[in-house]
Amino acid sequence: MIIRWHGQSAFTLTGREHTVAIDPFGVFPPDVSARFRFAYPPIEPHPADLLLVTHEHRDHTGVDAITGDPQVIRSTAGRFDSPVGEVVAVASEHDAAAGTVRGPNALFAFTLDGLRVAHLGDLGQPALRPEQRSALGDVDLLFVPVGGGPTLDAQTAAAIVRELAPAHAVPMHYRTPALDFLEPPDAFLAMFDDVHRAESSEWTVPDQRAPGTQIVVLQPPAA
Repeated sequence: MIIRWHGQSAFTLTGREHTVAIDPFGVFPPDVSARFRFAYPPIEPHPADLLLVTHEHRDHTGVDAITGDPQVIRSTAGRFDSPVGEVVAVASEHDAAAGTVRGPNALFAFTLDGLRVAHLGDLGQPALRPEQRSALGDVDLLFVPVGGGPTLDAQTAAAIVRELAPAHAVPMHYRTPALDFLEPPDAFLAMFDDVHRAESSEWTVPDQRAPGTQIVVLQPPAA
């Protein structure tokens, strides 16, 4: 499986037979972009078999970047048949006040190339509830927000990574040269011994699982 990070929480996962796109973003209108820096390059249109959208904020809903005829599972909860098999969409909140501040958020879990993948979107809860943890299952590859602000702070993100114990965890939704309204990932990364820094915004998941959890830091895409 090849993982490509487009910035923020947007990823394309290319497996042997299927491609999954998650939380693509589009171009921000001038009135929004004037308030904060969001300078990731536009996502080049590309096809996918499955498109997942965790919630309805502008930096996660650029669905027009995904071409072809993907099945779309958007901002919902439940169990769904898809080209990659069952997708579990788990109800969660974008804040610590039961979603009353920033609304709902879906956690997605599915299997691609034999790996259980979980993407936490903009999770803002202080911890996973037992039923959420159970629904996600045994995770091999985890995408977790670590930049604080509207999502998890470093300590909470690290606690969730340790609870889920994936083989690989990919931090997302944090400050980079392209984005200025979140915290950098440094405090999160300092809590782990095994940190791998990829050379680019793409990374190939190894075939064999090493013991413990490796944190994989992808390079933000350059303009």
